[in-house]
Parts: sequence; C-alpha cells; structure tokens
Amino acid sequence: MPRHAFSLFSLLLAAVPAYSASPQDAQGLWLSADKAAVIEFKPCADAPAALCGQIVWDKDAGTPEDTCGVRIAKLQTFDGEAWRQGWVHDPRDKKNYKGAIRVKHDGKVLAVRAYIGTEMLGETEEMTRTDTVPSGCKAH
Repeated sequence: MPRHAFSLFSLLLAAVPAYSASPQDAQGLWLSADKAAVIEFKPCADAPAALCGQIVWDKDAGTPEDTCGVRIAKLQTFDGEAWRQGWVHDPRDKKNYKGAIRVKHDGKVLAVRAYIGTEMLGETEEMTRTDTVPSGCKAH
C-alpha cells in the first residue's frame, strides 16, 4: 500500500468516533439473532454487581422445547470494554461456556461471545435491542 494511502486511511479511522460502552448499556431486552427469543439482561438477583441474562420470550413457549426462564448468562466484571469472568449458556446443547458480552453500534447490538479456552476460538451471536416482549412465556 502506498504510504500516502496508509496515512489517509489512518486519518479516516481517527475521524470515526468510537462507541464507549458503560456497564449499564448491556441491560435491557435483546432479540436473538434468529429472532426466536428475547433475553433480558440486568443485574443478577444473587450478585447485584454481576450481569445476568434470562430468556423472557421464546417462540416455542408452551412446547417441550420451551426455554422461557432459562438463565443464559452470568458475568462478574465489566472491564471498560466487555462483561467477562463468567459463563454463557447455549440452550440448544444445554452447555455452559466461558463468555464475554460487548455492546456495539451505539448501543443497538449486543455481541455475546461463547468460547472454550481462549476468546479467539469462540462464536459470537449478535442480538438487537428491542423494546417489547411478545406474549407467550409464563411469569417465572
């Protein structure tokens, strides 16, 4: 790459404001990537400094595949970039994994990363913020 092209690219990158998330930005309702569930993230009842996620709506509510009320995340610390030091649960395989949660795109996207060992080897699901919970799940 020519030197002047690199400098122009660096200038353009510097001009794009970075989104700086706070620990509270992950709280709220999030629609799963496959639009099959809504997860509520909020402080954990059993550890108020930690962040927990629980399924509050599932398209399969009332069927044997119903995951309403399942806790899918518990992360202990926010390091200025992401929630870490905890686990995320995949209800499809019923396993817990190490996890990290980041808020992206001006608070509109929640990136939930599940991994074994190192974060580089994991998978990320991007959820979108929502304001409503469809009916279907019973109160837990």
